[in-house]
Amino acid sequence: MSVKITAVAKQLPKYTRETKDIIPFLNIWLADQDDRFKRKVIKLFENAGVDRRYSIMDAEDVFLNTSFEEKNEIYSREVIQLAEQSLVKALDKAKLKPTDIDYIITVSCTGIMIPSVDAYLINNLKMKQDIVRLPVTEMGCAAGVSGIIYAKNFLKANPNKRAAVIAVESPTATFQLDDYSMVNIVSAAIFGDGASSVILSSYENEEGPKIIDEAMYHFYDAETMMGFKLVNTGLQMILDKAVPETISEHFPMIVHPFLERNNISIEDIDHLIFHPGGKKIVQTVEDLFGSLGKNIDDTKDVLKLYGNMSSATVLYVLERFMDKQLPKGDRGLMLSFGPGFSAQRILLEW
Repeated sequence: MSVKITAVAKQLPKYTRETKDIIPFLNIWLADQDDRFKRKVIKLFENAGVDRRYSIMDAEDVFLNTSFEEKNEIYSREVIQLAEQSLVKALDKAKLKPTDIDYIITVSCTGIMIPSVDAYLINNLKMKQDIVRLPVTEMGCAAGVSGIIYAKNFLKANPNKRAAVIAVESPTATFQLDDYSMVNIVSAAIFGDGASSVILSSYENEEGPKIIDEAMYHFYDAETMMGFKLVNTGLQMILDKAVPETISEHFPMIVHPFLERNNISIEDIDHLIFHPGGKKIVQTVEDLFGSLGKNIDDTKDVLKLYGNMSSATVLYVLERFMDKQLPKGDRGLMLSFGPGFSAQRILLEW
């Protein structure tokens, strides 16, 4: 029995601006900083590889001195809507009803909700009352792939079932107004908000790329490299500048043994479905695989068009491949990184 991905659908928030239109807001925010620092910050935004981003809040609201409580209320209200819209789109693509889903996984790390988003989806869409729930809250950018791995394992053990994985994030809600550190500024420059839903199935007659294998890779002694610190003003980003270099050093251990256990090599992979963590990480991956004739154009395009939306971003890349009607037998490698520090991998075959 195989597990397949049958549909992927994204949903963008209602507010959007090009990066060039955010610069005036930066100038106001940086009014009391010295000119050299202002120029450095603006250059960072302009060179981040993100042309546009979407948000659950307009720029004026992002730069208001809202409390953690106020921002989290906006997060809670808006992510429920985004998650529902993306799930309905994915169900429509798969020609399914909400009651056709047996297992629901919701992933988010950019706000705090109890009950979690899945509870609201079950009620709003009148899903099965015996549906199995799994909210994933603390795996950051890796959680979109993690959710697919958890869904696959459930479906592998349960023939003729379907699962939905919904990733919904608002890094904008974590922006720290009084924090002028480079970590806060870099995260503001590369992150955007968004949602995406994935439908998986263990029905033999349903179409989509098969999940051939999946695995996680955990970096030792790297817990402090990426994540959030809960402070009085909200979720404060932790992002070590050594992340791209660390990924590069570990890439051989992350990729090659995983493919070798499936009796293939990187040369046998047709499509690289990578999470665009940021310009430097994208460049690191491109340097590693460009010499093999592989490209990550879709990954770069997603970063450019939407920014890094944490767990949802790699699913935006996956949707682009799903929409291409790829030839039977093509292989794809999904890969994302997140707090822990960890890497999540999935091998797909069309």
